[in-house]
Amino acid sequence: MLSCQKDLFSLPDGIHFLNCATLSPLPKTVEAAGMEGIRRKAVPTRVQQADFFTEAEALRAALAGLIRTSPERIALIPSVSYGVGIATHHIRLKPGQNVVIPGEEFPSNVYGWMERCKRDRGRTRLVPRPEPRPGCAAEWSARVCEAIDADTGVVSVTAVHWTDGTPFDLAAIARRSREVGAWLIVDGTQSIGALPFDYETIQPDLLICAGYKWLLGPYQYGFAAVGPRLKEAEPLEMNWINREGSEDFSGLTHYREGFRPGARRFDAGEHSNFILVPMLLAAVRQVLAWSVPEIQAYGEALARQLAAELGDGPFTVADPADRSGHLFGVSVPPGMPLPRLLDELRQRNIIVSVRGSAVRVSPHVYNAPDDVHALAEALKAVA
Repeated sequence: MLSCQKDLFSLPDGIHFLNCATLSPLPKTVEAAGMEGIRRKAVPTRVQQADFFTEAEALRAALAGLIRTSPERIALIPSVSYGVGIATHHIRLKPGQNVVIPGEEFPSNVYGWMERCKRDRGRTRLVPRPEPRPGCAAEWSARVCEAIDADTGVVSVTAVHWTDGTPFDLAAIARRSREVGAWLIVDGTQSIGALPFDYETIQPDLLICAGYKWLLGPYQYGFAAVGPRLKEAEPLEMNWINREGSEDFSGLTHYREGFRPGARRFDAGEHSNFILVPMLLAAVRQVLAWSVPEIQAYGEALARQLAAELGDGPFTVADPADRSGHLFGVSVPPGMPLPRLLDELRQRNIIVSVRGSAVRVSPHVYNAPDDVHALAEALKAVA
């Protein structure tokens, strides 16, 4: 298994940062790539015509390797909401059709579908979370599958729930979606880079992922993997660089009808960012070097440690089948004042999040057992 990789990051000593699910730190190699990008942009003559394409293509290939698919499926986009916009721009619902979404989903995966339903006279169907108990993850996935019926037009789901890491059975949900002909949209922001994902197995119509969490990259850069049913769809933007022949700057005013091949038609304008692209490329290459299964195993070891240290006390960690190794919730006892809990953690330099009624813990390879021990001791002190 991997050893602690904290020396590859700039995190200061004395800070127990267990909050990658909110915003990751940057590996030093990613920092360096960003600084070099700034220095290059500072002197525009250092930017060559080919640079608008070559680094973006290298990033496309690295991202494809991460999810086991072809670079031709990868579009470079700025955010999850942009990716949802690609889907809602193309997909139309019939009156009375529904969009199935797990309850308490992150707003970027909900608002676009609420608007689509309003315009098409459809309705969102939010599938409520089961009561916390052993097997609740499998129960929630089963509820999602049961909610998908002949009137379902779209299923929008994540690999793990953003509040507490509850894993969804994507393979089962994908099979059920295909049975009724529903579009399947997957947000991988809280899983890609830390939990293995095989695109060809799940076959979503669209996989969306922001880059600033588990990909360890910069803010406002991510990707989408586009399935066959969307590959000829109209893109959100009619920018110059997603058109065929855009590599030839001398012919840009020879306006073209066609788009660049594959998912490149969905690339956002100015995606050839000379600072952000090298940063995300360096980040993805580092994730690939560690390997996603090793990252997940490392997080799982820390999760098991926390569960053991908390024992049978009032704070508990869910069983492995009901959580992820890289992102999980610590249940808070009824009546526990969350402001007091957060204040205690901050005083001890422990950085986590509170989502709903759970303390959300999201470790990475820069964390060590002492970070988990500090969290356990703080929770026991509050109890």
